[in-house]
Amino acid sequence: MKKIRCAIYTRKSSEDGLEQEFNSLDAQYEACAAYIASQKAEGWVLLPERYDDGGLSGGSMERPGLQRLLADIDRGAVDQILVYKIDRLTRSLADFAKMVERLDAAGTSFVSVTQSFNTATSMGRLTLNMLLSFAQFEREVTAERIRDKIAASKRKGLWMGATVPLGYAADGRSLKIAEPDAEVIRTIYDLYLKHRNTRFVKEAVDALGLKTPIRTLISGRVKGGAPFSYGHIHYILTNPVYAGRIRHHAKVYPGQHPPLIAPELWDSIQDQLQGDAAKDRTFTKRNRKGAKVSASPLAGKIVDQTGDRLTPSHSKTANGRKLRYYVSHRLVRGTAPRDPSGWRLPATELEAKVADLIRGHLKTPEAHASILVNATTDETARIATRLSRLTTVETAADKDAKCPCFKLVERIEIKPGEIGIALSAEHLARHLEVDAARINEDLLSFAAQFRHRKRGVETRLIIGDAQPEIDTTLLRNIARAHRYFDLVRSGKTFAEIANAEGVSKRRVQQLIELAFLAPDVIRAVREGRQPVGMTSDRLKRYAFSPIWSEQRDGFAAL
Repeated sequence: MKKIRCAIYTRKSSEDGLEQEFNSLDAQYEACAAYIASQKAEGWVLLPERYDDGGLSGGSMERPGLQRLLADIDRGAVDQILVYKIDRLTRSLADFAKMVERLDAAGTSFVSVTQSFNTATSMGRLTLNMLLSFAQFEREVTAERIRDKIAASKRKGLWMGATVPLGYAADGRSLKIAEPDAEVIRTIYDLYLKHRNTRFVKEAVDALGLKTPIRTLISGRVKGGAPFSYGHIHYILTNPVYAGRIRHHAKVYPGQHPPLIAPELWDSIQDQLQGDAAKDRTFTKRNRKGAKVSASPLAGKIVDQTGDRLTPSHSKTANGRKLRYYVSHRLVRGTAPRDPSGWRLPATELEAKVADLIRGHLKTPEAHASILVNATTDETARIATRLSRLTTVETAADKDAKCPCFKLVERIEIKPGEIGIALSAEHLARHLEVDAARINEDLLSFAAQFRHRKRGVETRLIIGDAQPEIDTTLLRNIARAHRYFDLVRSGKTFAEIANAEGVSKRRVQQLIELAFLAPDVIRAVREGRQPVGMTSDRLKRYAFSPIWSEQRDGFAAL
């Protein structure tokens, strides 16, 4: 009779009770060993090696005991795997699919001793897939329950973990003030109250020799002891924890910990920072006559559908080229950094479109004839001439910050599908050399319809007809996802793929989901016809259904 070499795998998600002399892992092992003994007549033999994973989740295959078991399977040392229940082995359908391929290649089968099936039969495989579906569902529901619990706890002002802010120490489900780090925080706030400028605060902090705290990470690596960066100082000045509050995504709740900074003072500093943001991000350049011209002429004039102001921002490319943007302030300030309703618009493109819309509006016969109330024939002719001069583009540079049209803008409101522009009667009257009281206010406000398309984190406005634009980033990530999925099917782990590709394991896990997009959805991406909100960034952050019909319905709603 052929001997069937049996290996037992045990797992427990938490470490609670593992210190006991007889724990959950031992109980699972004994149950499996008894089952093997009952099959002695069939040639089943228990291998002496134990494969235990204590305190490890079933959502990942990166478990020492499991990896040793798989290695022994690959070298042909195991004929049968036994577990107490299927979810002890894995709770992920994707991981199980990869595992089954390795078991099939090695001629190894799988048995769950309390669920009476094994993978040597087709019915066993069907039952296993059904149980794994429920196991994965249970894991996802558990994750949702944990997220809901964290949200509810933060609403009560409890501290729910993560890196403790400088100046505090963890105190159960709350925080307590930790000196002398707290004095560093007070010093930074005092310096801002004195200088009202983060650049001056940075210089003063460096002059005082203040450094970030030295921390020893779990890995043993020492971090900190460096000068405070601009970003760190801004984070400290905008962190509501120091006002005795707890932030959860875009919402802020009263906390149960003592404030380091008086809440009223902290609120006033936020108003000051918000007011300074536009000034700090409005760069200047000189025109041909040497006069300074704002490089962000629409600063302070644009609001989105929520009433949030769009502030100027910029980034630099690898070759040092500066790219300007108008960004919803909540994205810049960090109160809602991932709010999908926020806007990030390329500045040059937006300014050109606004200028074109203003010129087009003021060129209409109605504007020429009716912009001035009770105008005589001669006045109408003079106004038409001055409007023509105002709306004439002499050079390409006039489309930029130098364009006189921008001085007419009083307010721009942008919302999905529509941009509304309101002109200033006083500025228009000054250009036309007439009394502002005679300007027809009905012609000062107008709106235009547009389509918008996400391009990475920024949004592009499409007014009128435009050729479809292919999202090369999304297309490239889909190709990477299919390559990663092929590597998974060949037996590679996420960690091995990440090392080979030079990316993080988290990046591989995020992108591989794109391999399950429907063929017609991928075709739409290749042709630039995908829905407006379907971007790499959104697909990585928000789960989508693997069922193709549900994908089409979900993406159509973006």
